[in-house]
Amino acid sequence: MEPITLTTERLVLRTLEPADADAVYQACQDPEIPRWTSVPSPYTRQDAADFTGPVSAQGWADDILYNFGAFTRDGGTLVGSIGLVRLGKLGAPDHQAELGYWAVKEQRGRGYTAEAGLAVCRWAFADLGVQRMEWFADAGNEASRAVARRIGFVMEGTMRAKIVHNGTRRDCWTGSLLPSDLGLPLATPYLPFPGA
Repeated sequence: MEPITLTTERLVLRTLEPADADAVYQACQDPEIPRWTSVPSPYTRQDAADFTGPVSAQGWADDILYNFGAFTRDGGTLVGSIGLVRLGKLGAPDHQAELGYWAVKEQRGRGYTAEAGLAVCRWAFADLGVQRMEWFADAGNEASRAVARRIGFVMEGTMRAKIVHNGTRRDCWTGSLLPSDLGLPLATPYLPFPGA
């Protein structure tokens, strides 16, 4: 897929580029990012160059990672990284995707990640035909869960030993978002369990 740009009231979501490497490097020095995500630790300048260069470009080209840098519309400041990850189930019959994100420490608490996440989910539902958006986070990642809830994800529970992080299996929280949760049509019939 060719990369696209999304805009929200306060943000521009665009493909990360090599010129963004320094901002990504600085952001990923915050120990909370590798603590809760798959970002390498220690995070090197080469990691940032790879992520903003070939990893980002190849992800779009190979349809395995549609990643955006989230930047303020007023000033172009990096506020985080957000995108659709592990896109193996994007096509028929599953039509599923997973939303992943991290936020720059100094930009947290302003609602930017939820704003960006909502835009990415709406785009995925409307333009990519996604019928179920999934969210996973290490159990205990309250900040990520709060963002997912603000976007509209319904929490589904805890999965045992789902995430492998630094060689250790960890439990994770999971949630889902359907197009109908955002007032959009659901192409595939859905028969919810009556007791849910």
